[in-house]
Amino acid sequence: MATELSAEEQQELDALRQIIEQAIADGVLTQTERDAITTAMRADGKVTYEELELVRQLVSDKVAAGELTIENSSGM
Repeated sequence: MATELSAEEQQELDALRQIIEQAIADGVLTQTERDAITTAMRADGKVTYEELELVRQLVSDKVAAGELTIENSSGM
């Protein structure tokens, strides 16, 4: 059963959406951008279902559809 998000959780989700949308705007997701998304998701000490779902919708589904490329990190 889904619970309603608090105002603070909704703000965090909106901020994460903005970070993701900026990161994927050029059609390529870099390691730095992935790190920024992960950092934003973990900022409050927990990763919520809503955050995971947002990443799935905006990143995973676009990669699967060929609309987004994930840049591989090199040299590590």
